[in-house]
Amino acid sequence: MNDSSWGTPQTGYWGPPDHGPGQGAAPAGPAYDAHYAQQTRPMPVVPDVPEHGGNQDVDRGAARLGGPLFRDETPQARPHPGEVPQNPEPMPDAPQPAPAPQKKTAGRDLGAAIGVGVGLGAVIVASLFVVKAVFVGVVAVAVVVGLWELTSRLQERKGVKAPLVPLALGGAAMVVAGYAGGAQGAWVAMALTTLAVLVWRMTAPPEGYLKDVTAGVFATFYVPFLATFVAMMLTADDGAWRVLTFLLLTVVSDTGAYAVGWRFGTHKLAPRISPGKTREGLLGAIGFAMAAGALCMQFLIDDGAWWQGLLLGLAVAASATLGDLGESMIKRDLGIKDMGTLLPGHGGIMDRLDSLLPTAPVVWLLLVLFVGSG
Repeated sequence: MNDSSWGTPQTGYWGPPDHGPGQGAAPAGPAYDAHYAQQTRPMPVVPDVPEHGGNQDVDRGAARLGGPLFRDETPQARPHPGEVPQNPEPMPDAPQPAPAPQKKTAGRDLGAAIGVGVGLGAVIVASLFVVKAVFVGVVAVAVVVGLWELTSRLQERKGVKAPLVPLALGGAAMVVAGYAGGAQGAWVAMALTTLAVLVWRMTAPPEGYLKDVTAGVFATFYVPFLATFVAMMLTADDGAWRVLTFLLLTVVSDTGAYAVGWRFGTHKLAPRISPGKTREGLLGAIGFAMAAGALCMQFLIDDGAWWQGLLLGLAVAASATLGDLGESMIKRDLGIKDMGTLLPGHGGIMDRLDSLLPTAPVVWLLLVLFVGSG
């Protein structure tokens, strides 16, 4: 058997060479030139790194042993026994005391709000029990100012130009018609006011006509038409007491909701519409309004009964809350906090009418059902 049977250099394998004196067997492996083998040193064997996953530090081979465990970690010399480390590890920060809870605030100038409320109440009560026609005038003025605030905000924030002139004239006429002609007079005045809005807007370019007259019709119903029910309450023999009952129950409902919600409110009622209102506040409004309703029906309304007042108070709390939420929905859509700045501590007239307007037809209807329209 000759040497070629063990392979050739081209095959990459060599047969066992002749053993000379003092020479051991050459290790099997890749072929290399013996001349260059003496001038090179063997490279460390590095295992293949997997393409995905695995611990990269471990996969890098034995050269990483004894080094830092993470890439951003630098090796540190271990101190000898009794030696103080040069860079001791920082001690964790001492726990900081929890911040003191903030005291709840009303969010408005409470003193100004009380002063303005008392002043408005004095004007309303004086006009209500002195000359009924003067009170009707006060309601008409409030309607006109409310329409001005609403149309101004619509134009500023949405570019909607509801015609104010026919709205103001028709709104005041609707309140007077409700007092003089009852429900029939109010409906006729509302129809004429709507027609006037449609015709008045025709004097301007047609662009935006539909949205402008739609806003005008909405404003006609929302402010003056609902306010006519207050004037219609006044036509009864005990009309002044009916209006006073309506005002007292609405104010008491709002006060109960504020007081109970501010002190005990934790569960939001409608956070997307009005984050400040809570379910506890609604229960406070219901309780306060029902108690006040029982007292008012028993002592202020002719032929009224206390149990009727309980139902009346419950209805007022519901309608006042819905009216407040409806106004909040409008203001949130417009991106404003208040409809105006006419009343310090309150905002605008519309910010005070939000609960009163939708409550007026509810109280008028229930009083007619309970004790008649006389």
